[in-house]
Amino acid sequence: MALQIEQFMARDDNFCVLVHDPDSHSTISIDAPKEGPILDALERTGWNLTHILITHHHGDHVEAIKPLKHRFTPKVIGPKAEADKIDGLDELVGDADTVSICGEDIQVIETPGHTAGHVCYFFPKNKLLFAADTLFAMGCGRLFERSPEDMQRSFDKLAELPDDTKVYCGHEYTLANAKFAVTVDPENEKLREQLEKVAAQREAGEATLPTTIGLEKETNPYFRTRDDVLKKALNMEAASAAEVFAEIRSRKDNF
Repeated sequence: MALQIEQFMARDDNFCVLVHDPDSHSTISIDAPKEGPILDALERTGWNLTHILITHHHGDHVEAIKPLKHRFTPKVIGPKAEADKIDGLDELVGDADTVSICGEDIQVIETPGHTAGHVCYFFPKNKLLFAADTLFAMGCGRLFERSPEDMQRSFDKLAELPDDTKVYCGHEYTLANAKFAVTVDPENEKLREQLEKVAAQREAGEATLPTTIGLEKETNPYFRTRDDVLKKALNMEAASAAEVFAEIRSRKDNF
C-alpha cells in the first residue's frame, strides 16, 4: 500500500508531517516542532509513532523530541554534523546515507546553508522530499551558518531529484516568498500564476504545500540563478550562480 501523509500546523507557522506505512505500521514524524499537535494528529489517525527524522538543530524543529520519546520510545535519527546540538538522537546520519523505514530506503541529503549540518530526507520509491528549512516553496531558508555558495550547492543537489518529487517544507512561507520572488523575476508568467494561486489558497485557509521539484525549478528564484532572463532582471548577466544566489537572498533579507 502507498504511504499515507498527514500534514498539519505546529507552532505559529511550522508544518509538521507524519508519514505512515500501513504494511509495517511504522510512523515517522518529520522533525518534532511541538508535542501537542503531533499527539493530536496521532490520535486522529490512530497511528503509533515509531521514528522521528530530524533535519537540523533549531528549537522549533527539535522541541518535542524529549516528550515524544518519553511517550512512544521512537527511534530518533538526525544529522551527525549537529549531534552536539541535538539531544536525544539515537542514530546519526550524513550525506548519501540511507535509513530503511516504511518500506523505503530513505536517502539522506546534506544541504548546508540554513544551518551547517542541515539534512533533507528523500523517499525515492514514493518520490517525497522533506526539505525542512533548506527549500521553501518559491524560497529558501535564511543563511544563518553557511554561505550563499554552500546553499547554491545544496540547491544544485535538490535540482537533480525527479521533477515530480513532492516537496514538503518546514514552514508556511509560500505567499510571502511569492510576493518577493516576482520582484526579482518579473517576467516569469508561471511565477505570477503561482502567486495568484497561493494568495487564493491562503485566503481560503488552505495549506500551500506540498509543491514539486519541477514547479520549484520554474518558479523559485534560487533554482533559477543560472537563468539568463532572471540574471538580466538583476543586471547580473556576467555573475556566477552563487553571486546571483547571494544577491537574491540579500534582497529577501531586506524585503
